[in-house]
Amino acid sequence: MKRRQVGNLLGLAVLSYLSRAPMHPYELSKTLRNHGDARSIKFNHGSLYMVVQQLAKAGFVAEQEVEREGARPERTVYQITDAGRAELRDWLRELVGEPQHEYPAFVSALSMIAALSPNEVVPLLGNRLDGLAAQRAEASREIEQAERQGVPPLFLIEEVYRLSLIDAEVAYVRDLLARIDEWGPMWAEAHGEEYKPE
Repeated sequence: MKRRQVGNLLGLAVLSYLSRAPMHPYELSKTLRNHGDARSIKFNHGSLYMVVQQLAKAGFVAEQEVEREGARPERTVYQITDAGRAELRDWLRELVGEPQHEYPAFVSALSMIAALSPNEVVPLLGNRLDGLAAQRAEASREIEQAERQGVPPLFLIEEVYRLSLIDAEVAYVRDLLARIDEWGPMWAEAHGEEYKPE
């Protein structure tokens, strides 16, 4: 993986939206939220302004104009530069074409799960399945609503991917629960307990 001048994925989203039209950070924030990008990229107003400044310092975006509406504060409109367009395409090619090691919180928890008793883990995994079902329902609603509005499938691929990940995690958690029934007695004994399958 290439070391990038701005490595925050929010920067990639900013470059993508500015490649369509110049905007000021407040407008970018609204656009990110309206397009559901907050489901894929963590951000707030402060982090967005900071990333825009980093992109400007790197030469990927530049001030186009400063505008003011009535009594509102001045807003700086940014546009993408040629270097920014090249960075956007290069970064996307890398992310799409090269798998990278990620550090999901659930994987970290699984690596230390033996610190909990299986009598505690089983109901927690049940709660996780309930949460995943709610996430799946939400993603399905997003897709159905967008399809009703005529959004082309190309612009829904991240939601379809999210559904696939949820389905894979549900299958994994169900399999893990079945395996815990096998390991439960030994695992519970290490915690000084008797395994009580639900």
